[in-house]
Order: sequence, then C-alpha cells, then structure tokens
Amino acid sequence: MPMTGTRAAIALLAVLAAGLLQAAGLLDALSQKDAVAGLKAALTQGAGTAIGKLGAVDGFLGNPQVKIPLPGKLQDAKTLLDLVGLGPKADELVTTMNRAAEAAVPEAKPLLVDAVRQMSIQDAKSILTGGDDAGTQYFRRVTADKLRERFLPIVKRSTDKLQVAGQYNSLAGQASKLGLVDAKDASIESYVTTKALDGLYLMMANEERAIRQDPMGQASSLLKKVFTAAKQ
Repeated sequence: MPMTGTRAAIALLAVLAAGLLQAAGLLDALSQKDAVAGLKAALTQGAGTAIGKLGAVDGFLGNPQVKIPLPGKLQDAKTLLDLVGLGPKADELVTTMNRAAEAAVPEAKPLLVDAVRQMSIQDAKSILTGGDDAGTQYFRRVTADKLRERFLPIVKRSTDKLQVAGQYNSLAGQASKLGLVDAKDASIESYVTTKALDGLYLMMANEERAIRQDPMGQASSLLKKVFTAAKQ
C-alpha cells in the first residue's frame, strides 16, 4: 500500500532523526577518552607543524600569508624611499622584522603544549563540534598574553642586533603622530610581536582546517576515528 504524503514525511523525519542520533551517539562514545585524546593529538600536531614552518629561515619572510611588512602607510611610502635611494634601508628593516618573528616563534611550543594538557573535556567537545578553527581560537584565548610576554624580549634582542630599532621607533613615532601608523605599532618590538602572533595563529588554523577536512589522511588512527565521527 503506497504511503500518503503525511506518512512519507513522517518516515523521512524518522530517517533523519536516526541519522542525527547515530552521529550524536558516535560523538558521545568519543566524548570522554577518545575525543579528548584525539583532539589533543590533532592540536599538538597542528601547532607543531605551524611552529616548524614559521621558525625556519624564511618561515615568515618567504611566506606571503604571514610576511611582516612595514606598518600602515609606511608600506606605501616604501615606493618613495626607493626613488630617493633609501629603499635598501626599508628592505633591511623588513628582513629584520621577519627574522625576529622567526626567532621568537619556537618559544611558543611549551606554552601551547601546556594549553593542550590543561584542556578540559568540555573544551574538547566544544572544539570538536565547533568551526574549522575552533581549536586555534582556544589557543589564542588561553595563550596570547603569555606568548606576547615570551616573544617581546626575543624580538627586541633580534631587532637590536642590527641597530634598526631606534630608526624604526623614531620614524614610526612621527608617523603615529600624523595618523599614518597606529599608536600600538609605534614600537618595533610591539609591532613585530603582534604580527608574529597573528602569523602563528593563522598557520595553526590552516593546519587545523586541513586535519578536519581530511581526517583519513592523518597518520594516527585515533585522529581518523575522532574527526570522521565529528563529520557525521
């Protein structure tokens, strides 16, 4: 006997509900041990890969996604500096800023590992069912201030070596008064530290997204299990 429209709709809803319950059941089964362990492994892997890429020579300077430029309108002014023969100084400054970021980023690893270790079950469940960069946002929330404190002295030592910090701070300070540069970017240490953090979290988000989108491509069977269930 053929189903009426009402019966067909009810049957369809039952199928959809069964699918949702199955997905919920998979995540429930993973919510304690597997979900936490799998997510921690994924975030540790993603963070480690991002640090490895950025902490190498040209990790910042050679990557258009994270390369640190001159701030604000000073970037536009580089063309004028080139015309009057001062371009090499600007290029040296850009290189120095990026080298400073490359030197600082490896210091993030212990803090990121600690953040993973201290993650709660509820944090893990929220991240697992969240957006593509939910884990990275968790890292930013719990590590950004501590990483800034750790990065600042490393950036300062790197920029001081080439004696460009004073030149930058003088130029950026004047530009800030003219509204050409944000006040927060008027010191090279602060500007480079902010950009280094932004670059780190961006690359971590890229790695996290790759793991979520292709869990079967991951080496760990636990990662495959956790993220495949999360996508159901």
